[in-house]
Formats: sequence, structure tokens, C-alpha cells
Amino acid sequence: MRLKDKVAVIIGAGQSAGETLGNGRATVLRFAQEGARIFAVDRDLASADETAAMVRAEGGECETARADVAHESELKAAIEAAHARFSRIDILHYNVGISVAGGDAPVTEITEDAFDFINTVNLRGAVMACKHALPIMRAQKSGVILMISSISAWENYPNVAYKTTKAGMIAFTQQLAIRNAEFGIRANAILPGLMATPMAVDVRSRTINKPRDEIMRERDARVPLRGRQGTAWDVANAALFLASDEADFITGVSLPVDGGMLVDIAPGRRN
Repeated sequence: MRLKDKVAVIIGAGQSAGETLGNGRATVLRFAQEGARIFAVDRDLASADETAAMVRAEGGECETARADVAHESELKAAIEAAHARFSRIDILHYNVGISVAGGDAPVTEITEDAFDFINTVNLRGAVMACKHALPIMRAQKSGVILMISSISAWENYPNVAYKTTKAGMIAFTQQLAIRNAEFGIRANAILPGLMATPMAVDVRSRTINKPRDEIMRERDARVPLRGRQGTAWDVANAALFLASDEADFITGVSLPVDGGMLVDIAPGRRN
């Protein structure tokens, strides 16, 4: 019960259609298993409700709300609803991101619309969520903010919008950490590597019209640790640690969860 009685607002608590578990849903389940009371937010309310049903089936507590992160007013309303329901917010977890499905491309091919859309979802939404959660946390003199960035912020990654927004999220997390330390608020970023999640595999398969099994094999081959991708549980367990009191003196860090990809620098190892 490492999060006993903590209130966690998880934005991106549903998931895309696919064969595996998504990061947001896994984090909701993991937090609830450790005693947190969950406010699950997603633009697809039916998907958030599916997540909540899984929590309740295990005896946990989970409320839901719909919000599209592209609209500040909807994020504000969701955070206000969470505060009204639970009277506090201990954890804000921003688990929203989009890449190829949003039209991401190399810099010489990216369109204005695609870049603006991906920036709105990945980075602006994170800023606006914090804008409305921070006053609550500051008044409490406590709180934890978690951002899902990506190792694409640091690695040799071809598409420009995802990389720059995820790098921006790291800088934003560092700013959150130092500007809110006096209020007892911690902020950290998680940098997943290649994960076998619906967004990373199934959505990619549908978007680029490539067989799912082929995508899985290619991605597994790129991971040094055991030659396989991580799962949503790996991300959820990292989030659990950073949200818990075990990480009470950790703020402003960027934690790779990548199976060794960022330290795999041998020439010729990777394409």
C-alpha cells in the first residue's frame, strides 16, 4: 500500500485499441493496487470507464471524466472535478502523447498542421494540466507531478515533432521541480524506450499499413536487454516508485525505462 489514500489524477487513463495494455491503464491499475484513489481522465470516456471497471473489479476506487487535452477548459474542468470529489490532489500523471498517428515526419516533410497538433497534445496539454493542478498542490504544500516523456528526446530519432515535444517536456519538468520545490512539490519525467503498447505497436501498424508481427520483431531486435521490448507494467512500476514516499528526495530527474537503449553506443549496433 505504497500510495495508501493518495489521490491520483491520471490523464490518458484509457488506451488505443490493441492486443496489449497501455501505459496509462497499467499505471491506473498499479496505483490502485497500492491504495491510491484514482481520477481517470481521457478524451475517450468509454475507454476510461473500461479502466475504472478493471480497478473496481479488484476492489479499488476510480472515478472518471472526459477531457480532450487540446482544450484547456476541459482539463481545468476535469482537475476541478477531481478536487471537488476528493478534496485534494496528491499525484498528477500526464500520460498523453502522439506521433505517427498525428502526421509526424522528418523536418523536411513535416506540415504546420501536424507539428501544431502534436505540440498541442504532447506539450501544451501537459503545461495546461499543471497550470490548474499546481495551485491545489501549492495550497496543500505537497504533491507529485509525473510526465511521460520518451528516450526519443535524447536518441537519434527521425521525426521532428515527437522528439522536440518530448524534449520540451523534460525541460518543463525541470522547471516545475525547481520552481515548486519550496511548496514540497516534486516533479519527475519518465522516458520509456520501445514498449509493446497499443499506441506504439498496433496504432503504428494501422497507420503505416505494416503487419503487427513484423513491427514487433523489428522493435524487439533493437532492445539490448533480453532482446525484447518493455511492457506497460515497466512504465507503471517506475511511476509508482516516483510517486511514492520512497522517492521523497527525488525531483527534477529524467528516468529512462528503456532496456539499455540509451547506453548502447557501440558503432554499428543500431540503425
